[in-house]
Amino acid sequence: MESIKSQFARKLMDIKAIKLQPQEPFTWASGWKSPIYTDNRKTLGFPRLRSFVKLALCHAIQENFPEAEAVAGVATGAIAQGALVAEELGLPYCYVRPKPKDHGMGNQVEGEIEKGTKVVVVEDLISTGGSSLKAVEALRQYGVEVIGMVASFTYGFPVAEEAFKAAGVQLITLSNYDAVVEEAAKTGYIKEEEKAVLAEWRKDPAGWLSPLIRGLEV
Repeated sequence: MESIKSQFARKLMDIKAIKLQPQEPFTWASGWKSPIYTDNRKTLGFPRLRSFVKLALCHAIQENFPEAEAVAGVATGAIAQGALVAEELGLPYCYVRPKPKDHGMGNQVEGEIEKGTKVVVVEDLISTGGSSLKAVEALRQYGVEVIGMVASFTYGFPVAEEAFKAAGVQLITLSNYDAVVEEAAKTGYIKEEEKAVLAEWRKDPAGWLSPLIRGLEV
């Protein structure tokens, strides 16, 4: 049976929520050059895929965090996904801003969840893990117990894995970078030899240069 990681990787590429360009890399907001671009929010525009993501995240929560009493989404990418999951599971919901509002009540956690509640965080994309774990810290300061996180996709950077481990947060994802690369090679999206280039990027994303930039042929 095909794994959920492979299924979802292919579905994301089918709707161009994930694009791979080893020869003509994208530039991230951080300034990193990257052979991959990911926008999981595009899944919201496809009803069947939106439902697939919702149910897969719900299953991940029920299987790994059955004691969950509430759901929290990370702004802005996972606000909608988190709400869909909470609705399906019949659980209370809130979302977490990157920082407190500078007006009104100054909230960072939006919604109403009782202190001490066991919360699962829903995220759309994990890169270094920094923004996701800031949301976890905000929830802990708010007074709830974060028991884990589920996310649509992760690049699988070692720095993220170490950060989640240090924060004591179990992370479960629907798909990952390795699954995308394998599916892309299998379907002819990328050349077999480009897999090595993509693997090289993951080892050192901050210092990576594409073959085109280096004047090399792949």
